[in-house]
Amino acid sequence: MSDIAVIALGGNALTREDQRGTLDEQYSNALAMAKSVRSLLRKGWQIIIVHGNGPQVGNLAIQHEEGARLVPAQPLYSLGAMTQGALGSLICLALHEVCGREISGAVSVVTHIVVDRDDPAFAAPSKPIGPFFGQAEAEQFAATRGWTMVSDAGRGFRRVVPSPTPQAILEANAVAALTQSGHIVVAAGGGGIPVVEENGAYRGVDAVIDKDFAAERIAVAANATALVMVTGVPSVKLDFGTPQERSVEQLTVTEARRYLADGQFPPGSMGPKMSAAIKFVEGSASVERPRFAAITTPELVYATLDEPHGIVEGTRGTRILTEDVPTPATTKELVG
Repeated sequence: MSDIAVIALGGNALTREDQRGTLDEQYSNALAMAKSVRSLLRKGWQIIIVHGNGPQVGNLAIQHEEGARLVPAQPLYSLGAMTQGALGSLICLALHEVCGREISGAVSVVTHIVVDRDDPAFAAPSKPIGPFFGQAEAEQFAATRGWTMVSDAGRGFRRVVPSPTPQAILEANAVAALTQSGHIVVAAGGGGIPVVEENGAYRGVDAVIDKDFAAERIAVAANATALVMVTGVPSVKLDFGTPQERSVEQLTVTEARRYLADGQFPPGSMGPKMSAAIKFVEGSASVERPRFAAITTPELVYATLDEPHGIVEGTRGTRILTEDVPTPATTKELVG
């Protein structure tokens, strides 16, 4: 059986900050990711794709609020389900166009993620969604809609919502079965639809789960070898914004944990990705094949997974490995 790679694609990778977020723009961005997936398929990988929805669900929330005088606005978790379906369709169509007959199928699974009703995140919204606003607009939305608005890195104000930790995946067995049958599976879109268990049933709850943490849960459930977090930068940087800024192409879990504790990876950007990578790789002790994580751009996914040695510096992303860092002679055993 081929190794499985879970690829976590950010919502900003589909709607970039310099774009309006039209369907054509999103589809063009999805095609770029599909080309990376095709390269991995040709190398023998089985693929599960998890995508974010921060820009899209925030935009949809605005549409619902603006149209509320004509039709009832829906709750945030329902909007998450809508974007999960829409983006899943977009990604699957891009995969069919790029991969054609090289794939037996591309399937988008509506995925529900169980969270804890008592998760502290519900009392401290932190996940930014939607576009940037000026201060006057932000104050108006806070007053009229009850939104929590925060300043985001000097670029304006954004709405933030609770982002609880994912506990379990209701469709985990279905995702694993579809993957094992040879399908490319799109799952846990937008981090999954957050639900809580109440009196033997599951109820939706207003939140947006971080897609990197959801991808880690999917990767563990599917017994994946690699967790790949696709972002807007080629590799992880240390001492970002200082004269000592430098890219790093390989970290052990111990090194990654130390840098995270030192504040090298901020909570609003690289922090969740590194936390998810550490948790995933640490689980290697309980599986037969060692796991690894990677952080890079869509264009460098193939190079980063294919061969971490013997590639020109700066042409691959960052890999997070177990403590027994492989040598050039043994690395190939990890990537098949």
